Amino acid sequence: MARADRVSGSRDDDGWTGAGLRMDVPHSARVYDYLIGGKTNFEPDRAAAHAAVKAWPALPISMRSTRGFMERAVRRLAEEHGVRQFLDIGAGIPASPNVHEIAQEVAPESRVVYVDNDPIVLTHARALMSSRPEGRTAYLDADLRDADAILDSPRLRDVLDLSRPVALSLIAIVHLVLDEDDPRRVVHRLMDRLAPGSFLALTVFTGDTDPVGVGGVGREYNARGIPLQIRDRAEALAFFDGCELLDPGVTLVHRWHPEPGAASVRDENIAMYGGVAVKR
Repeated sequence: MARADRVSGSRDDDGWTGAGLRMDVPHSARVYDYLIGGKTNFEPDRAAAHAAVKAWPALPISMRSTRGFMERAVRRLAEEHGVRQFLDIGAGIPASPNVHEIAQEVAPESRVVYVDNDPIVLTHARALMSSRPEGRTAYLDADLRDADAILDSPRLRDVLDLSRPVALSLIAIVHLVLDEDDPRRVVHRLMDRLAPGSFLALTVFTGDTDPVGVGGVGREYNARGIPLQIRDRAEALAFFDGCELLDPGVTLVHRWHPEPGAASVRDENIAMYGGVAVKR
């Protein structure tokens, strides 16, 4: 965490901070943070979020439901499948409960490596390092598109044993990677290098439930310099090629093992598919 400790967070007259942050333009991590009720965001982020919500008012519901999917998936992997190693790529701005908090509540010895390449996340990475003494956490500044750099990192290897199963978490991230960068190839490369018995938990932003409204979100994001790729269910399924999907397969995130008694959410208010699969 030496690098995170060096972040100054100062701002100059051009809107930059000492960590290379732009606070005068919207940022995907901060927009997401605002949509799920966080406080690590600035006026341009809130303006972008408001424009997207105007285009599709259900966006905050969908984003909060995606966060709920992550929490249920991690807990289920730890409780029912005995996973003790997690690799969370696209960690985003910390928002409790984080992956290590959920996993270590089930098994304190759990180990988690968070990966992101956004300066805003780096400045808040200390919150991702509060491991229980029986376990380990680490933060790696790296790009999802460079799978080998992530898996060959000495920092990652110091925490995770890649000869044993790992749960790879890619939540609310692949829609920020355009098709020209072939995110499916990246995901498959990551899974290829993980041990048999590893898991993939992944979400995909979709317009299947409301093409017009969700399409408006895409236009608002892209107009503000935030790349956003909308995909259909067939494209979502392709991310899991080579793995065996767990029940109930790829489904809208609110329908993936919902909590008993959870409030009813309509399908048309969800724009995210989610699934969990195992590598045999």
